[in-house]
Amino acid sequence: MIASSARVSATASAALRHSLLSSRTNGRRVFSASAIQRAAQDKASTTSSSSRKGSSWLTIAALTAVAATSGYYLFSPVEGKATVKKGVPSSDVRASPEKPSLPKIAESDKKKALQGKTVIFVLGGPGVGKGTQCANLVRDFGFVHLSAGDLLRIEQERPGSQYGELIKTHIKEGKIVPMEVTIALLENSMLASGQSRFLIDGFPRKMDQALKFEETVVPSEFTLYFECPEEVMLKRLMKRGETSGRADDNIESIKKRFRTFTETSLPVVEYYNKIGKVHTVSCEDSPEAVYARVKGIFNKLFNEDK
Repeated sequence: MIASSARVSATASAALRHSLLSSRTNGRRVFSASAIQRAAQDKASTTSSSSRKGSSWLTIAALTAVAATSGYYLFSPVEGKATVKKGVPSSDVRASPEKPSLPKIAESDKKKALQGKTVIFVLGGPGVGKGTQCANLVRDFGFVHLSAGDLLRIEQERPGSQYGELIKTHIKEGKIVPMEVTIALLENSMLASGQSRFLIDGFPRKMDQALKFEETVVPSEFTLYFECPEEVMLKRLMKRGETSGRADDNIESIKKRFRTFTETSLPVVEYYNKIGKVHTVSCEDSPEAVYARVKGIFNKLFNEDK
């Protein structure tokens, strides 16, 4: 049974905080409670048994308590339910388990909550370095980084997910997951965060996704397009595949993903470019050099001299 509140020991807090602040978060400050719980369990294997008396310290309640003190937000991406608020003392945190379903939010309430949100689509071929650059923007400009791919991977592993097998098959075959699933995950994540600036990474993958998102969620500000030759991306992905453990980081899936991007996602970039809503950045140089160009764009658009 999951506890409704938690006070965790200093040793347990250190282990959990390590998981929260590890590279798995990739600069994002909004992510799944269950995913971080798994990360904490991995960390637990290297933690002394004396710091793990009982099993309660690995509950979601304990995780949310530590997350709150670090300024993070834990939520269930499908349900869109935030389990902590930034700045809440750990002793006051009330955590809720991830339930199969929640009452539907009225569309009018959603629209109101999403008004004034800034959304930037971040597109580029697989392995172009979108996650790295988004992490920099999170740090310097206060954006929330929502990776469509990460949200889908989290959902496919969520116990009881009705979309798990469908997502797993589509990702493995390099196909695009039905837009209704992806848009629901993104919308709920935006609502759960309570924030106003969003980088949506790896979405929209098709023109119909772009139009549907802007119709039902919020219009995008612009598209940040990272341009890179396939041979460079292939090298990066093969290197990443040595340690990532991702099912789609293999040569067969990578080639399918390249083809999918060229045939379905590139037309999205071209569409927005025609209406003057694309900023293109070449990604052949080092991550630092690429970010210098990206930062210049954001400084001009958001009037921040950082």
